[in-house]
Amino acid sequence: MENKTVTPNKSTSPQKKWMDFKVGSVPLPVYIVMAAIIVLAGVMQQLPVNMLGGFAVILTLGWLLGTIGANIPIVKSFGGPAILSLLVPSILVFYNAMNPNVLKAADMLMKQANFLYFYIACLVCGSILGMNRKILIQGLMRMIIPMMLGMILAMGVGTLVGVLLGLEWKHTMFFIVTPVLAGGIGEGILPLSLGYSTITGTTSGALVAQLIPATIIGNFFAIMCSGLLNRLGEKRPELSGQGQLVRLNGAEDDLADAMKDDTGEIDLKMMGAGVLTACTLFILGMLLQSITGFPGPVLMIVAAAILKYLNVIPGETQRGAKQLYKFISSNFTFPLMAGLGLLYIPLKDVVGMLSWQYFIVVISVVLTVVSTGFFVARFLNMNPIETAIVTACQSGMGGTGDVAILSTANRMNLMPFAQVATRLGGAITVISMTAILRMLS
Repeated sequence: MENKTVTPNKSTSPQKKWMDFKVGSVPLPVYIVMAAIIVLAGVMQQLPVNMLGGFAVILTLGWLLGTIGANIPIVKSFGGPAILSLLVPSILVFYNAMNPNVLKAADMLMKQANFLYFYIACLVCGSILGMNRKILIQGLMRMIIPMMLGMILAMGVGTLVGVLLGLEWKHTMFFIVTPVLAGGIGEGILPLSLGYSTITGTTSGALVAQLIPATIIGNFFAIMCSGLLNRLGEKRPELSGQGQLVRLNGAEDDLADAMKDDTGEIDLKMMGAGVLTACTLFILGMLLQSITGFPGPVLMIVAAAILKYLNVIPGETQRGAKQLYKFISSNFTFPLMAGLGLLYIPLKDVVGMLSWQYFIVVISVVLTVVSTGFFVARFLNMNPIETAIVTACQSGMGGTGDVAILSTANRMNLMPFAQVATRLGGAITVISMTAILRMLS
C-alpha cells in the first residue's frame, strides 16, 4: 500500500493568515516595522515637522484605529472605525499622551497645509464628475427641501425638549440647538461666536467654549445614526438606493447608467489631471466667495455641477477625477479623521458641559433632522436611507462630520449633497440665528 504524505494547507495556517492580514494598505509585519520607526522618531523628538511627518503620524494612527474598529463585532456596524479614529486620538491628547513633536507634525499637515480641504475637494470633484448628470442635478435641487424643513423642525423640537427638561429656552435655542446645526467649527462655530460676541458683549473665545460641545456631541450621534441607517438599508433594501440619492422609477437604462463603474483601468496621468481639476475648482470656489460672499465649498460644488451638466470637461479628465476620488477615499479617510481627532476635538470643553439634559436636547436635534430626511424623501422621489444620511450631515462637524458620517454608511459618493446640507445649511443657520438673537436682545 502506497504511503502518502499529507502536506498541510499553508493558505489556512495561522502564520499565513497573520502575514496576509493588512493594517490599512500594508501587511501587518510591514506595518509593525514602519510604525515602530515612526513611534521611535516621535519619542526622540525627531519627526520632521512637515507634510512627511504629518502623513506618517495620521496614516499610522488612522489605519490602525480604522482596522481595529472594523474588526470589533457589533461596534463595526455602528461606525466603529470612524468613531475610534476620531475619539481615541482626542482622548490621548486629553490625557497628554501625545508628545509635542507628533502634534506639531500633525498640525503642519492638518492646519497649516489644510489637508482637509484637499481631501474634500478631491471627493467632491471626483464624485460629481463621476456621477450621472440627471441624478446629480435632481439631487442637488431636491436636497434643499429636506434640509430647510429639517433645520426648522429641529430648532423647534430641540428648544421644546430643553424647556420640558427645565432648561431656559433662549439658552437652549442659541447655545445648544444652533451649534449642532451650524455646519462645523471653522465655518459655523467661529463666525457664530463672533456674531454672538458683538450682540452679548462676551468674548468670542468664551463663547466658542460654550458652543463647541454641542457640535461635537451632535457629530457622534449623527455617526451612530448613519450606522443604524446603513444596517436598516441592508435589512430593508426597498428603502435604500444603494448609494443613489434620487429614485429612477424603474428606468432601467438610467439605473444602469447611474450604477455602472466607467472609471476604466487605473491611469496615473489621468489621476494627475484629477488633482489639477480638484485644485482648480476649489480655487474657483474661493474666488467666487470673495465676489458673492457665499461659502466657497458650496460654490465649488455649484461650479462643478454646472460643468458636469454642460459636459464641457473631457471624458478622460472626468475619469481621472473619479479615480483620484477612489484613491483618496479608500486610503486617507480614517487617517484624516485621526488627524482631526488630534487637533479639532477638544474633549476638555465637552466634559465641562456634560449633563443628561444636554445630551437629550442634542439627540433630539439629530433625530429630528434625520427623521425629516427619511420621511420627506418619499414625497420627493428620493431614497429614504440616502436622504436621511445626507440630512444627518447637517448635525455634523462640517467637512469632518461629513467624512465620518458618510464613511460609516459606506456612501462617500454622497459627499456633494452632504456638503450642500452642511455648508449651505450651516451658513443659513448662522446668519438667521444671529439675526434673531440681535432682535431679541
